[in-house]
This record gives sequence, C-alpha cells and structure tokens, in this order.
Amino acid sequence: MIMTKVTAGKDSLGDFAPKFAQLNDDVLFGEIWIREDQLSAKVRSIVTVVSLVSGGILDSSLQFHLQNAKNHGVTKDEIAEILTHAAFYVGWPKIWAALKMAKEIWRD
Repeated sequence: MIMTKVTAGKDSLGDFAPKFAQLNDDVLFGEIWIREDQLSAKVRSIVTVVSLVSGGILDSSLQFHLQNAKNHGVTKDEIAEILTHAAFYVGWPKIWAALKMAKEIWRD
C-alpha cells in the first residue's frame, strides 16, 4: 500500500516547531511507516493504536491512528479483539474510551 505524503506536522506546527514538524512528516511518516518490507502498515497501525492507548493518549491522535488502522485493513472484529485483549494489560478505562472511539470509526 502506498502512503500519501503526510504534512500534518508542517500544517499544524510548522511555524511554531519546524524541526519537530519535519521529523514527524519526513522521518516518522516518510521513512519509518514506509518500510513495508520490515513490517506491514496494518501491523504498524495495530502497534501504534495499542501504544497510544497504553500511554493514555485518547485524543485526536488516537482517532487519527484508529482511522489509519481501518484504512490499512484492520477490521471491526480485529480492532475489537485487539482492544479487548489489551484491556487486561493497559487498563479497563483506557480501553473503554478507545472502544467508544473505534465504534464510531467502524460504524459503517
């Protein structure tokens, strides 16, 4: 799967923190995420979602990465099972919030 060039860093923070924006767009999404021969985007999406939830990041970042996971082929049943499994390791309230967000994203 070919990823579209990410410009979220530049668009949101480029004028305030240009180096951070450049690292976000060019390194994280431009170099790391494209290494499909090492790890598929679907697996990277799963790892990212669980990492964000475990760290208590339950905001627009998680929403973005849940949508990204769906875009990379994670199904409704898979995300429900992934998050249910993670609940026992990262905390019930975090997963409750993540599942509510995922329910909206996989609504269709």
